Amino acid sequence: MRQVSLVRKETRYGVTEKQAEAQVYLGLGANLGEPRTAFIRTRAALVQHPQIWNCSSSALYRTPALGGPTGQPDYLNAVLSLQTSLTPRELLHLCQGLELAEGRERKERWGPRTLDIDLLFYADRIIEEADLTVPHPRLQERLFVLLPLADLAPDLRHPLSGQTIKVLIEHLPVDEQIRMINPNW
Repeated sequence: MRQVSLVRKETRYGVTEKQAEAQVYLGLGANLGEPRTAFIRTRAALVQHPQIWNCSSSALYRTPALGGPTGQPDYLNAVLSLQTSLTPRELLHLCQGLELAEGRERKERWGPRTLDIDLLFYADRIIEEADLTVPHPRLQERLFVLLPLADLAPDLRHPLSGQTIKVLIEHLPVDEQIRMINPNW
């Protein structure tokens, strides 16, 4: 799989410049409001961004809430694959803006939400900053992330463990409560 390449971009002055293009995977989750609609709007906003290309979607999965306050509604989860010339930090800020546009409030850890966007992978980069860790630090423990990720990239290798998404799934117990509900949204 091609991870990073150079693309040519026309600037507003007609000068062509080279910039990096990275393969990125974003995890989507929501359990308040209308999650499917929020996911559709989010995907549309990403596709319209001038520095994002080739966006594709996993199936939608319904997942019981894990951790956090009891009595939460089930989550919908999905993964988006895209290519971008945005830096990891620029992509993080874009995703946080999309969360806010959907009414995201950060009241409590693992609490219910209208939209959560996690930066799962940014090419094969490893980033450890106070507010940005890539690959996502717990994705290998979360079947609700790995199953939709496997829809798009089963042979993608985790840059830290070297294991493919398929192998990471095999190391987790089967959770019959996580189920695909819509392959095409």
